[in-house]
Amino acid sequence: MLKHGRSGLNLLYKRNIIYVFVICLFVLTSCNSAYEQENNKVNSFSFIDQNNQPFGTDKLLGSFWIASFIFTNCETVCPPMMFEIATLQKKFAEEDIHVEFVSFTVDPTVDTPETLKSYIQQFTDDEANWHVLTGFSQEEIEIFAREQFETIVQKPKTSTQVIHSTDFYLVDDQGYILNEYNYIDESYVEELLKDIKKYKNK
Repeated sequence: MLKHGRSGLNLLYKRNIIYVFVICLFVLTSCNSAYEQENNKVNSFSFIDQNNQPFGTDKLLGSFWIASFIFTNCETVCPPMMFEIATLQKKFAEEDIHVEFVSFTVDPTVDTPETLKSYIQQFTDDEANWHVLTGFSQEEIEIFAREQFETIVQKPKTSTQVIHSTDFYLVDDQGYILNEYNYIDESYVEELLKDIKKYKNK
């Protein structure tokens, strides 16, 4: 009787272990699904960077990246945004954190690769992980910004200036947008660094 009792207990113990494992697997899967639903995933894209080379999601897969929207004729927010990106670039290098920087021009008719090349060189001498992209129409970038980043890009017909977001968007190594940050906020760098370290260590 004792022998059978122990066998029964062992069988019950094994069943409980399997049950707990299944529950944990279900919870992890549910958490992952919730994470994917909470965060928008950037659709696959391929544009042209400042070196007149194709650049897109295929080269970003596996890397965290920070997206922004700028244009070279900008008379207000873009120069300080570019300066901030250059500052972030140096900060992450000091912290030994690899992040790609991707800036989309919102004025593609004007911003050729050559124009963007000249512009970015005003802010950094290291373009290895900073790509400024063009190679799309005005309509395409407006749709792209709205559908992928839920933000407005609009170029009025009566102006050379373009309405666009001043936020930086943190995107993970699978293409999911994790958070957005306004560079005007004093604490945004600290928050951005904290988020990157948190998500990279998941």
